[in-house]
Amino acid sequence: MDKGSGLQLPPLAAVRVFEAAARHLSFTKAAAELGMTQAAVSYQIKQLEDRVGTPLFRRLTRRLELTETGQQLAPAVSDALGRLAEAFAGVRGEAARVLKITTMHTFASNWLVPRLGRFERLHPDLAVWLDSSVRVVDLIAEEVDVAIRVGHGDWPGLIAERLMPVALTPMTSPALIASIGGLEKPADLLKLPLFREDDDAWEAWFALAGHPVSPGVARGARLDNQQMLGNAVVAGQGVALLNPPFFADELASGRLVQPFPHRLYSRRSYFLAYPKVRRDQPKIRAFHDWILAEYAAETAEAVPAVEAVTLP
Repeated sequence: MDKGSGLQLPPLAAVRVFEAAARHLSFTKAAAELGMTQAAVSYQIKQLEDRVGTPLFRRLTRRLELTETGQQLAPAVSDALGRLAEAFAGVRGEAARVLKITTMHTFASNWLVPRLGRFERLHPDLAVWLDSSVRVVDLIAEEVDVAIRVGHGDWPGLIAERLMPVALTPMTSPALIASIGGLEKPADLLKLPLFREDDDAWEAWFALAGHPVSPGVARGARLDNQQMLGNAVVAGQGVALLNPPFFADELASGRLVQPFPHRLYSRRSYFLAYPKVRRDQPKIRAFHDWILAEYAAETAEAVPAVEAVTLP
C-alpha cells in the first residue's frame, strides 16, 4: 500500500507560522518575520492547535512556552521546512546554471556551435542546452531561455534584437569554376547547375546583377536548407545562393568562392529573442551580450556587400 496516499497534512501556512513562533517563542517576532499581523499569527496557531487537538503553546505573561506536544513537533517541523527550502533552492539553482537555446539547424551547426566554446569559456558556471529542431518553441510557456529566429521581430511577449540579415549571394567550388574556364560575368553561372531553396531568389539575384533571366532558370535540385545547399556546393556539384556568415570558414579556406559581390537582402532577419519577463536573468543577459558582440566583431572584419535589393 502506498504510504503517501490519504495523508491528512495541516495547511502549510499554519505550519510555517508555528515554526517561526516556536523558534522565536514570540507571536510578535514571528509576525514581523513573516510579514503578518500578530492577530493573523494567533489565528493560524489556533487553527493548527484545533487540527492537532491539543495546545502547542502556553501563553504566559509576556512570553510563550512550548507544550510537550509543541516541543515534540517543533524540531520535526523545522527540519521538514528546511528540507523543502533546500529542495526548492536546488531547483532554482540548477535552472540558473542551465542556458536553454533553440534555433534552426543551419544557424546552429554553421554559425553558433563553432563559436559556443568561447561563450562556455567565458561562463564556465553555465551549462548550455541547444535545441535545433524545426519546431517553433513557445518561449513564454516552455522552459527555454532564448531563441534565434528568422522573421520580422514582432513576436508578442518577446524582446527581439536583430542579429544578422538574411543575405544571399552565389557560392561555388573553385574546381567547378575551373571546369568551365572561369567566371567572368554573372551570365556565366548559367553554364552550371543552380541549386535552389527559394523559387524566386535566382531570378531576383540575376536582376540585381544586371542580367535579367526568365522564370525557372534554376534547374538544379531544390534543397530544404542552407546546410544542405552548402554541402552540395562544397562537393562541387553546382552553385547555390548562400548566406556568407554561415560559410565564413569555407570562404576563408578557399573551399568555396563568392565570385560576384551582389547580395540579396530579405526583409526578414535573424533575431535573438527572449521573454520580456525574463530579460534581467543573468544567464540571458550573458548570452545576449556575448552573441551580439561576437557577430559585431566578425562583421567589422567582413567585406561589405556592394549592392543589395530586398526580398520578402
